[in-house]
Amino acid sequence: VASLDEDRILRRFLNVIDSALRTNYFQKTDSGDSKPYLAIKLDSRLLEELPAPRPLVEIFVCSPRVEGVHLRGGKVARGGIRWSDRREDFRTEVLGLMKAQMVKNAVIVPVGAKGGFVVKHPPVGREALRDEAIACYKIFISGLLDLTDNRAGDVIIPPSDVVRYDADDPYLVVAADKGTASFSDIANELAIDHGFWLGDAFASGGRDGYDHKKMGITARGAWESVKRHFRELGRDIQAEDFTVIGIGDMAGDVFGNGMLQSEHIRLLAAFNHRHIFIDPNPDAKTSFTERKRLFRMERSDWSDYRGLSTGGFIAERSAKSVRLSAEARACLGIDAESLTPNQLIAAILRAEADLLWFGGIGCFVRGSTERDADIGDRTNASVRATAVELRCRVIGEGANMAVTQAARIEFAAAGGKVNSDALDNSAGVDCSDHEVNIKIALANAVADGDLSTEERNALLHRMTDEVAALVLRNNYLQSQAVSIEAIHAPERLDSHARLMRTLERRGQLDREVEGLPSEDALSDRASAGHGMTRPEISVLLAHAKLSLNDGLLESDVPEDSHLGDDLMLYFPAPLRAEHVAGIEGHRLRREIIATSVANSLVNRAGVSFVTEVAEERLCSQGDVARAYLAARNVNQLRRSWRAIEALDNKIPNDVQLEMFGEFHKVLTHHTMWLLSNRPRPLDITRAIADFGAGVAELEGKIESVLSPAGLANMGARQTRFGKT
Repeated sequence: VASLDEDRILRRFLNVIDSALRTNYFQKTDSGDSKPYLAIKLDSRLLEELPAPRPLVEIFVCSPRVEGVHLRGGKVARGGIRWSDRREDFRTEVLGLMKAQMVKNAVIVPVGAKGGFVVKHPPVGREALRDEAIACYKIFISGLLDLTDNRAGDVIIPPSDVVRYDADDPYLVVAADKGTASFSDIANELAIDHGFWLGDAFASGGRDGYDHKKMGITARGAWESVKRHFRELGRDIQAEDFTVIGIGDMAGDVFGNGMLQSEHIRLLAAFNHRHIFIDPNPDAKTSFTERKRLFRMERSDWSDYRGLSTGGFIAERSAKSVRLSAEARACLGIDAESLTPNQLIAAILRAEADLLWFGGIGCFVRGSTERDADIGDRTNASVRATAVELRCRVIGEGANMAVTQAARIEFAAAGGKVNSDALDNSAGVDCSDHEVNIKIALANAVADGDLSTEERNALLHRMTDEVAALVLRNNYLQSQAVSIEAIHAPERLDSHARLMRTLERRGQLDREVEGLPSEDALSDRASAGHGMTRPEISVLLAHAKLSLNDGLLESDVPEDSHLGDDLMLYFPAPLRAEHVAGIEGHRLRREIIATSVANSLVNRAGVSFVTEVAEERLCSQGDVARAYLAARNVNQLRRSWRAIEALDNKIPNDVQLEMFGEFHKVLTHHTMWLLSNRPRPLDITRAIADFGAGVAELEGKIESVLSPAGLANMGARQTRFGKT
């Protein structure tokens, strides 16, 4: 080959072929014909010049009707399947979503995955387009299943007529996403037709699963973050009015459910792809009632809204221009009497409000140093705001990728309250994970005839509220963990820097990809007395959990008999009471235990705790986890933490966080003592038996055994915190 360009092209083709792990090319239909689509599984780590982050594997599906790709961050991974409209760069879109999913999934058992497909020949007409999308979705899902191993009991069954160049790989689950919200039953029917071992646990949220919109679970999870942000500003948004601007409409899951989370919302302005909503001076009570009516209405949009305040209006986004009332101009803080629809949307994003709520699709806020051309969402480039232009106090990210990480950091550094999209809206994937794991726990009972499918479905329905409570508890604790870390961010900057370096050495973190500060930036912050921002801490929280989870799975900690309680507490009470055997014999028992321990440890002890203790005591992550679990239970810290959390909106937030800090000292001291004074690996059950009763007895006699100095110290604490 004489041409350099041609040589490069041919080498790229060869590299793709060398990276291929499986293909369905040799499979036939029932009639003996070749399949009308091609699926290829690739080792993404071997593909040259791929943008970061690199998945573990990906499956590319191609036919004359559809193209799609499914990216997985690990062997056990989950994420939604999106109907993409980005024909030219749908993999770029899916990669960005997978990156967010990896961080989001730190709270659940599987790591992140994401899939997307494009309809290559979209027909005219709404119904015709939907029918074609369903047909394309079926092809795409079939391509994924064609290359996935099956299992019968403990036996792995490879797909027929497929040569495998990788290890067994039987875990594949999918979920709904943009454009596929009602497709879960279709995916489950395909899985059942394939005889796939997960059955209707393959795609969560179908007719025999948890309906996220009915539960409002994603919005409710993000609302836990929103409530905390305002609580730290000294406001209880469940008891006092506050103003909101947002992206979405009341027919949507996340926006609609979000705008029903408090009766004190005063929604000033919102927009979706069709309409612009302006209500300059809404009454909280009457507007809440109207939003609820629209939410319950079939296929409502903003044009159905009734009862706008004086000067309010609904504008079409297709209009040439929009005339603004005096009240609307005052509400938005602008002087122009007329604007184009895009100019009006730009003004809404920059309007003064307590909360900016994202419930729609698109990227609407970037960092001041970023270029619109680099964002990847050209549709909203003309309305997009920079972080410094925002005049809201709090951002709630019910939707993914509405704000860039650079914008979040900039907004937080200026005093705004924001976490990350992955942390805020993790409840949806958490709920899906619970559904799948509950169905796996019940699978043997159904297969053996001890439980009918109808009885299983009735049990799932009966546990809906408790599943929601378990999921929302995770959202509450993660946002709280960020707050505890953030209040100490300046003095913990060195600890955070060491954690990032450790994760980088392990190949578990790419600072540039995650938008985390460089060494030079860290030096500048140290000189200025600044620490990591909430969005950065949110990312560190996730990666600390992912790293610890990996370490626990490589150890024998999940086999410790004491951790049966952690396994049980993952599941709702009715399942624990009626199906103990299904839980104890769960196929993902080790993974559930590791995830539960990692969540508890990092949420309660901090993002740098494991790394620092392991370095100081020259021990493994598993050793630290054992000592933490023993110290937690010996001191009955769960009871103490719950008591502090019960004081939300009753005492100042900074006092609450300081109280958590006091118990953190106890936890740290006892964890370190156990690692220094007990043989390794620590016997958790024995340590609790040796010290638990003594600590409990001492608690009731503490005043009689303290020295005068100790009593004075305790008295000062009681004065500071109150006898709580």
